[in-house]
Amino acid sequence: MNFLKGLKILAVAGVLVIISLFSSCEQELTTIGDGVIGGEPFTTKTVTYDVFAFNKKIEAVQTNRLPIYQLGVFDDPIYGKTEARINSQVQLVTYNPVFGDSTQTKEDNSAVLENETIDSVVVYIPFFNGADSDGDGVPNALEVGDDILDPTNDSDFDGLANNVEVAGGTNPLKVDTDDDGILDAVDDTNAAPVFAEQVVLDSIYGNRDGAFTFKIEENTFFLRDLDPSSDFQNTEEYYSDQQFAPDFTNEVFYEGSNTISDIQTVLVTTEDDPDTTEEVETVRTAINPGLRVQLDQVGIDYFQRNILDKEGSSELLNSSNFNLFFRGINLSVTPADDNLLFLLNMANARIEVYYHYDATEDNVAVQKKSSFNISFLSGTAATGVIGNAVNTFVNDVYPTEIENSLNLTENSSRIYLKGGAGSYAEIKLFDEIDSEAEILINEIKANNWIINEANLVFYVDRDIVKEESIEPPRLYLYNAETNSPLYNVSTETNSADSPLGSYLIHDGILEESDGQGLKYTVRITEYLNSIIVENADNATLGLTITPDIRLFGTNNVRLSDNIEKILPASSILSPLGTVLFGSDFPDTEEKKLRLEISYTETN
Repeated sequence: MNFLKGLKILAVAGVLVIISLFSSCEQELTTIGDGVIGGEPFTTKTVTYDVFAFNKKIEAVQTNRLPIYQLGVFDDPIYGKTEARINSQVQLVTYNPVFGDSTQTKEDNSAVLENETIDSVVVYIPFFNGADSDGDGVPNALEVGDDILDPTNDSDFDGLANNVEVAGGTNPLKVDTDDDGILDAVDDTNAAPVFAEQVVLDSIYGNRDGAFTFKIEENTFFLRDLDPSSDFQNTEEYYSDQQFAPDFTNEVFYEGSNTISDIQTVLVTTEDDPDTTEEVETVRTAINPGLRVQLDQVGIDYFQRNILDKEGSSELLNSSNFNLFFRGINLSVTPADDNLLFLLNMANARIEVYYHYDATEDNVAVQKKSSFNISFLSGTAATGVIGNAVNTFVNDVYPTEIENSLNLTENSSRIYLKGGAGSYAEIKLFDEIDSEAEILINEIKANNWIINEANLVFYVDRDIVKEESIEPPRLYLYNAETNSPLYNVSTETNSADSPLGSYLIHDGILEESDGQGLKYTVRITEYLNSIIVENADNATLGLTITPDIRLFGTNNVRLSDNIEKILPASSILSPLGTVLFGSDFPDTEEKKLRLEISYTETN
């Protein structure tokens, strides 16, 4: 028995030694140098291969139903000025609405009119906040559980949905926000104070201290939801080069000068009991920072005439009738110094209408107050955006050197990347001729190399990208033939649920030196191994900038000569641009674009 136990102990020890040796080999594979595998020497080496880049100019991009919208003017030192406007439908939250206490039919039959009259109309459009990655109004920090994309989740199981708690100022992660022993779901006197909190935003480009004119106009262009050329089976596509103002704008609802004094949540004060004229306690609700203005009298009169006075009419009966009747709103921002642009979350934007009306309580005539919201869009990037809003761009003509470097058929010495209706690059690994690339790939296979790491390193051309340039924080490399990402979500590393805290293995994040961009490194190890080991196709790759690599989806674009292409939607959502060294630039050998492969070779 003892002998058998000894054999078992020796066997286990042997297994542990083997596991230890295997683990050592695993660690050694990513280290340049010499080592031992099962007593056989091996070496880890680095080799570089040519990469070929082709610049492509984008003439127009599909810009309706986006997760993020641009508004304002951005003057890029390299590519010139871009002006972005928004033309959007609006939607009633409830169709065939009742204003006041009684329907219009009841008022007409009883001859007791409520005389609903608007007191004020407020337009609120929040800035895009990376801390709310799915754009549902509930910050990432307050979303837990298996389905964080659902804002109606009840994370603290107190009977209130997360978005209801956020809107009401209570904590979605705490069942009793004010610690008074009464659950938030049944607490009518929740005394939790609501304070404005400082918010870090990366959605404002340009001079944050400068003044700007914000203009809100009536839109007269009918935005179709469905495309008649497809027998109304597909959604209508609108492109960035379609201009709506001034030909399709009418009344000006608001035009005023504004500044951004600080970036923080906004406190909105309302009465906690709008159905009484008695003095009541006020309630403060925190909302995300954004553009929030009160319409001029022209706007108030318009909403009185076309919304409240239309109670019970066919125009407000359903969304089709309403969108044909009230065609939407046109938004523009004109900065004082031509350099201020916002990224906006139109899905959480709204028009707040506050009004009063006549009523009777205990046979006494009283005046009550009420309000309702009109939304712009609804839904999220994950669930799909409902409603139509179109981002339009007007770009300056590019400098001659850049213009002449776009849409060429030969390998480019510089790579020009610009967001929006700008430019992107197509990348070919090993050789621009597929047959030559196949020869090199077969050589790697024949050598039985173990690919430890494969990187594309894109150096910033600092002779062109000046110190005053706002550089894109990240690049996105993808399969241009399937429009799928090269990273594997299941094996990725994330440090935070934020644009620069996600997908860190893929990388592509700007590395800086002395406060200026130096290079972007994009890791394609898994993709290259799929070619070498699994015989996957050596596909043409696409390279764009991205404000948030977590945003999925694609949009149609038009290149020169009316060539249609599909690009990642995230490349459309930023005005920024940069210039990188290609592989054919003279006198910059150490910064040329190359495919760098670290591999293990067994002797």
